[in-house]
Order: sequence, then structure tokens, then C-alpha cells
Amino acid sequence: MLKITATPRIRRSPFHDAVVAAGVTDATVYNKMLMPTSYGDLEAEYRRLLEGVAMWDVSCQRQVQISGPHADDLVQYVTARDLSSMKVGQGKYVAMCDHEGVLLNDPILMKLSGGRYWFSIADSDVLLWCRAVAFERDFEVSITEPDVSPLAVQGPLAVDLIADLFGDHVRALKYFWFVETELDSIPLTLCRSGWSKQGGFELFLQDGSRGVELWDTVAAAGERYGVGPGAPNHIERVESGLLAWGGDNTPGSNPFECGLGRFVDVDCEADYIGKSALQKVAAEGPERLLVGLILEDAADSIADAWPLEQRTAVRVGECQVGTLSAVVESPRLGRTIGIAQIAREVVEAGATVIVESPQGARAAEITELPFI
Repeated sequence: MLKITATPRIRRSPFHDAVVAAGVTDATVYNKMLMPTSYGDLEAEYRRLLEGVAMWDVSCQRQVQISGPHADDLVQYVTARDLSSMKVGQGKYVAMCDHEGVLLNDPILMKLSGGRYWFSIADSDVLLWCRAVAFERDFEVSITEPDVSPLAVQGPLAVDLIADLFGDHVRALKYFWFVETELDSIPLTLCRSGWSKQGGFELFLQDGSRGVELWDTVAAAGERYGVGPGAPNHIERVESGLLAWGGDNTPGSNPFECGLGRFVDVDCEADYIGKSALQKVAAEGPERLLVGLILEDAADSIADAWPLEQRTAVRVGECQVGTLSAVVESPRLGRTIGIAQIAREVVEAGATVIVESPQGARAAEITELPFI
């Protein structure tokens, strides 16, 4: 079995010892940190997410903090969305693009008290990008990676567990909105968010020395709800059509090709990086679209998930028309499903496409996302 060699370049989470005690079996590297991916029973983790409540160590979802006199200006300039009405305590799903409109990251932007912002980022060096832009534009800002590590609580019973810990006021918290608070004197920011469609919260721990304490506190409170460990679930996210930045998008993808067009404001007054390029795409339409695929043959078992170590070609005849980036056996649909980026004209024509599976070529039907 391939093992990941520990080095100082791969950081451990504040929850690491608790995660090991909980029986973590699999991990990957994300934002230069170890990220748990399974505790040895994928089916139980999937069911727990859909039917109960799960705890995820997602501290690899790092924060890039922007503060200082020009914080508002810099954040708007690197974000392809109108932020003029954004309020303290509000989060927004945003696209960050380069000057050609290529998607660099799809973070959650959070506006905190004290003139601070956090970009809660996917796996790329947003901190370096923001520092370079700030220097070139002469913005007076401070750009740092603060001591902030999210712990996700996800699933239909998550709201009950979080209400037990923080009070019933959390039930009224809107999606992507948050409160700056504490739990047993542990400083954190509580946000209604998470990388699933099952509902939940993320506890942004702000003291890395107290990670195990926070994990144990949430786990103890969640015993009555059957809480257990898990990780961002590949099967549920495919069923829900959630974009995995760096996986589903290809290096030249713009937000419209990644299903994020509704989060791009091309007609707002604010200027931002990539605006003219994105206006052109909006007017002409994207060359490719992010879609679902339903592959021939029914699913046999959740254990038959088909991991992809690299993108797989999608063809019409002998012509490649796109790439398949994720495929799973969906227990809820009883079908093999996937996420692909395919040429727009092929999608609009409703063509049947061919993908290469470990068992050979398989026909697939194009469908809209999400599946469920």
C-alpha cells in the first residue's frame, strides 16, 4: 500500500490526535495539510451524513485574512461578485479569477468584525495571489493565514446538536451567515455552511492548541444523536453536484464552465480582475459545461465507487469532447453517475457519449446537475 511520508511541509491539524483516536484510516494532502478522507467504513460514513450527524476535520480549508485600510478594495478587486451590500456576519460563495477569467479558486468569503475578511479557500495558494495583487495595486492591507481551523458538523441532525451546544438562536442562522462566539471559552466562529447538501455548520476554531478539546466537546454532546467521524463525502458530493475545485475544472476553466455563472456579476459597477473576459464569456456563452453523466449498467454496491486518479476522456465517436472527473455508484439512485466537463454543443445536442471505465468503454447519458 502506498503511504504518505510525513515531512515538515505537510502540516497536521489541531484535531489530529482526536482524529487518530477516532480511527482514521485514509488521508490525502490538501492545502499542504493532512486531510482525513475515511475512517474505514465508507458506507457507514455515507449513511451517517444522510440520516444523522457526522464530524469532519476540515482544518485544511485554510483562511486567508485580509485587513487594513484598503481591505474592502482588495477583496472586491479579486472577487468576481458584487460585494457592495455585504454585511458583517455574512458569507458569500465567490469566484476568484485571473485576468483571462480563468477560475483560480471558489472560496467562501466571510466579512468579520474589525474590518477583516476571510477567504475560506479550496486547495491553491490564494494567499500568494492576494499578496501579489496588493503589492502591484499599492493596496494598504495586511494579508495573513490566521490560526483558524474549521471543524464541520454535517447531516440532518446537525442543527439539533449545534443548538444544544450554542442555543436555539442558531436555528435561525441563514446559510453562509455566521456569528463570532466561543464554546467553553474556546474562541471560534460558527458558520452555517459545509461541503454537503445535507445541512450543517462549521466551527472555525481560533486557538489551535484546543483542537482536541473542541472535538471531544462536540463528540460528547453528539452522543445522543449518534454522531460519528467522517469526511467530505465523495459519493454525496457527486449526487449533490458540488464542484471540487482542482478536480472537476480543468486548468483553463472559467466560472461559467464550472457551473458558477450565477455567482459572477458581470454587470455590476465594481471593477475586478477578469471582468472584461467574463463579460465576453457571458455574452457568447461558455465553450464547455459542467454536467452529470449516467453511465450504462446499474450500481451493485457502495463499495464499488470508481476512484479516478486522473481525468478520463469523454468521446463522441473518435472525437474527445470533454473529461470525466468523478464517478461513483449512487446508492440513492441505484446507478453509476459522474461529473464531467463537456463541449457545450454536445450537451445542447443531447448526444450519448462514451467514457472509458476500468471494464472498458461505456455509454453515458448527459444530464443536468445536481442528480439529487
